[in-house]
Amino acid sequence: MYEAFYGFKEKPFTLLPDPAFLYLGDKHSTAYSMLEYGLVNQAGFTVITGEVGSGKTTLIRHLLDQMHDDVTVGLVSNTHREMGELLQWVLLAFGQEYRETNRVALFDSFTQFLIDQYAQNRRTVLIIDEAQNLHPQVLEELRMLSNVNADKDQVLQLILVGQPQLLGLLKRPELLQFRQRVSVDYHLPALDETEVHSYILHRTRHAGRDRAVFTKDAVHLIYRASKGIPRIINVICDTALVYGFADDKRRIGPELIKSVLEDKSKSGFISYTDAEDQSCAVLEPEQERKKVAEFNKDMAKQLFSKLSNT
Repeated sequence: MYEAFYGFKEKPFTLLPDPAFLYLGDKHSTAYSMLEYGLVNQAGFTVITGEVGSGKTTLIRHLLDQMHDDVTVGLVSNTHREMGELLQWVLLAFGQEYRETNRVALFDSFTQFLIDQYAQNRRTVLIIDEAQNLHPQVLEELRMLSNVNADKDQVLQLILVGQPQLLGLLKRPELLQFRQRVSVDYHLPALDETEVHSYILHRTRHAGRDRAVFTKDAVHLIYRASKGIPRIINVICDTALVYGFADDKRRIGPELIKSVLEDKSKSGFISYTDAEDQSCAVLEPEQERKKVAEFNKDMAKQLFSKLSNT
């Protein structure tokens, strides 16, 4: 809608985890380096955590794009407390037959798969996204799967990615042996204000515009409202560009950002009071789904009204 108006080739603030837009500032570069280090050094377990919307999944997508041909990767992203038989999910992630119900047969199939990969000089990596949703028993099963070793080589490497709750989960007494297998770990913090400015410039430039579209004061408001969380930054910036297009604003200033934040506060996504006191609401999945539906209806009405007045 607004791409041509602002000189973009594509939308710069999509909510999808697009590795092409990955901003590798100091924090994300360190997180990615830890992921690479874990892979190269055959770490048994690598754990990466971060707040909701901090860019963890985008990092994983970037890692997948950079994988060498001698690595076989399985990705489990549909995690929840009652997943059922873990081995079925793991086999499915690697494109193997998973419909067998006998646990011994499933384990034998997975072991044979790992042995075949090792015989072909291929490394096998299993990535679990949103790992904070896993039951402790499932994590213990993952540890047991990692026992399949060959001489000094780690036949199966595991990367767990999740929200901060994952760290609390791993501290449980019954997961002591699991913790002892974690060779690499890193918590991805939020961006500071300077990084938010660089992040926004990075995404708009990647989308095709060299000149800054957001003023310095606008970025300050975006930083305070988002608390440096990339997903929230994307939501605010994308909405601001829609509002700016509707109001024929070539640059996005603080007043327009205030308008976005006030409207967002009505939807419940952001608790906005004034320029010096803003915070983001963290919603449970079901709450978020309902809020998204409500917001979409409200946003459509507002946008129609704005466009009608131009």
